[in-house]
Amino acid sequence: MWNDKYREDLIAKRKASKMGGGEKRISRQHEMGKYTARERIELLFDKGSFVEIQSLVESRGDSYGMAEKCISGDGVIIGYGKVNGRTVYASSEDFTVMGGTLGEYHSKKICHIMDMALKMKAPYIAIYDSGGARIEEGITSLDGYSSMFYRNTMASGVIPQIAVIMGPCAGGACYAPGLSDFIFISEKTGHMFITGPKVVKSVMGEDVSADELGGAKVQAEISGVVHFKYAEEKECLEGVKKLLSYLPQNMDENPPFDAGHIKTDDSAMLEEIVPDNQRKVYDVTKVIKTFVDRDSLFEVQKDYAKNILVGFARIDGEVIGIVANQPFYMGGSLDCAASEKAARFIRFCDCFHIPLLTLEDVPGFLPGTRQEHGGIIRRGAKLLYAYAEATVPKITLITRKAVGGAYICMNSKGMGADVVFAWPIAQTAVLGAEGAVDILYGRKLEEEKDNGDHRRRLTEEYENEYMNPYIAAKRGFIDEVILPEETRAKLADSFRALKDKKIDGPVQKKHGNIPL
Repeated sequence: MWNDKYREDLIAKRKASKMGGGEKRISRQHEMGKYTARERIELLFDKGSFVEIQSLVESRGDSYGMAEKCISGDGVIIGYGKVNGRTVYASSEDFTVMGGTLGEYHSKKICHIMDMALKMKAPYIAIYDSGGARIEEGITSLDGYSSMFYRNTMASGVIPQIAVIMGPCAGGACYAPGLSDFIFISEKTGHMFITGPKVVKSVMGEDVSADELGGAKVQAEISGVVHFKYAEEKECLEGVKKLLSYLPQNMDENPPFDAGHIKTDDSAMLEEIVPDNQRKVYDVTKVIKTFVDRDSLFEVQKDYAKNILVGFARIDGEVIGIVANQPFYMGGSLDCAASEKAARFIRFCDCFHIPLLTLEDVPGFLPGTRQEHGGIIRRGAKLLYAYAEATVPKITLITRKAVGGAYICMNSKGMGADVVFAWPIAQTAVLGAEGAVDILYGRKLEEEKDNGDHRRRLTEEYENEYMNPYIAAKRGFIDEVILPEETRAKLADSFRALKDKKIDGPVQKKHGNIPL
């Protein structure tokens, strides 16, 4: 029989590792309204399924009193388990151990679990709660970040990568989430910024709080860095689970089918939701909910660039990605932020075999110096590039207007749409009717000193004669004009028909050069 000392030593080491920074720091974590790294793992994974590895790793640093600070685990928990019954790999930074700072072995652990996720082709989730690079370890900390960023890049488009911000995420640490596919943040505890409030104050003279600089509201609504924000940590982790339910394990698999889906077909209500008056607004989420499976719409970046909606949903249990102009905001026009938001979502869907549905009601690109100076040409081109490059099934429904360059950008036939539908009220044209009348008849109307009646007649005539969907249908730019009540059936049939679509790029090349 072995000496009991061996068993006792191992049990003691395991116990010490599980305690992280100790009772006092765990209590402090709870006082701040935060779960510990281990509690977050328990909330995320199916009960009893998580397997921790490398729990006894320690820092080898000995400068600045590091030898006395060494704790088993080195401030991060790594491992794998099941989420919704499917294998997921994860890391969770432990703020109770040296403030969750990243040193040589902290980063090696994270890189190891990322390598495992990539080899096994399973999603990787990283939970961030860290004071940043460990100053005591110097350049090795920075090298650790670079090793992580390299792996984020190599895994991109191969496995889904999800970042969860549940504490500070500052400096270079921000770029690991930035290279991930989706970022979640807890409103009460999460912050992201490259330079913190103290540095901003000393260098720029700006007096700003952590919330004002990089809190959840700022990063979700203003910068657009964050895709999902939730009030508190438990709810945030539930959001991660929900997102995973729409995603495949990797680039070689299809998204998961929902056998328990509840079919919805309220297409008959669409005439009540969408006014035929092109100037009146409506909420496109109400349109989507009439034909997707019940409660299946899951918006992405809901609080940013609200003039366009992107998100996941299901039709007959199959996952689709949706890109839709939102007339409720800015009339649904495209701008810099909306173009980038949609382009990135389209590229993600294309990576992971998620078919795309585009709902088009766009008056054009938002005009003005702010947009031009902000690079709308370059940013709008990203949307064009994303649609043209995507090889997944692509269906477009023109609900009302599709005008000018924005018509092209929203997955037109010439950009590779497999099927284009339009409702009878749809309008397609190079220019809106009023603008066209100005160009065609402006001088004549000035000469006759029109009081507005003639202009109105000409505008109505132009709309009726030149902007109806049948002109585009005659030329094959629209495949079929459909009635609103036929919407769900037509979309479902088309996605079924396109399910096995396979396409290779027309030219062998290293890669294209998206206008970043």
